[in-house]
Amino acid sequence: MTLDVSTPALLFPAISLLFLSFTNRFLHLAALIRQLYRDWLDKEDERLLAQIANLRRRLILIRWMQFLGAVSLFLCVVSMVAVMATLQVPAQGAFWGALVLMGASLACLMVEVWISGGALRIMLRELEEGQ
Repeated sequence: MTLDVSTPALLFPAISLLFLSFTNRFLHLAALIRQLYRDWLDKEDERLLAQIANLRRRLILIRWMQFLGAVSLFLCVVSMVAVMATLQVPAQGAFWGALVLMGASLACLMVEVWISGGALRIMLRELEEGQ
């Protein structure tokens, strides 16, 4: 397989959209954490601890998503530079690495989406118990 410069460049729009999504998730999570912190200071309700633990796991995953996406983008750049320098073997290695890391980033996203559903289940359970 021979790479040309446009092949690794195909990942740039995908990675940019992923970063936008990851940043939005992070900002939303930060707002939730701040609100829960205020609620905890006001009420010291033990039920908030489950939500806080859930948010902590999600925050860790979002950081990994961002890190893996950034390294994937960097490897795309390395791949493009290697193609321009006519170094096909390093270019292909960097491109494969970028694809693998993008896949890992997406896997973290899937886990984070699953966990975010857990936060809603906690809230629904509290509502049901309150009735």
